[in-house]
Amino acid sequence: MRKSYRIKKEAEFQQVFETRNSVANRQFVVYSMEKPQQPHFRVGISVGKKIGNAVHRNWVKRRIRQSLLELKPHLKQDVDFLVIARPRADGISMTDAKRSLVHVLKLAKLLDSDYSEE
Repeated sequence: MRKSYRIKKEAEFQQVFETRNSVANRQFVVYSMEKPQQPHFRVGISVGKKIGNAVHRNWVKRRIRQSLLELKPHLKQDVDFLVIARPRADGISMTDAKRSLVHVLKLAKLLDSDYSEE
């Protein structure tokens, strides 16, 4: 995913957190914030130290990024959102990660309502 699709700065993370608009499932928590003038969505990914070592954390982040890349055409475009991995996300398969992410994004109403997993 290109850099223009990422939230990197601490202030931007905090801005999304402060909206307190969140949904969660067992593997992920998603915070979202509407940004009407924005041309496309931006995402921040956070994987805490409770999830294994650095190798495991990077592995989880790659799974999240790949799932979001596959879901990109179906995601709402005028939002910033954060995906926070919970400890249960460690060791999750790619298909389970995508399924779980789809579930939580639907709860957050960030995914097209007509989206169905192939």
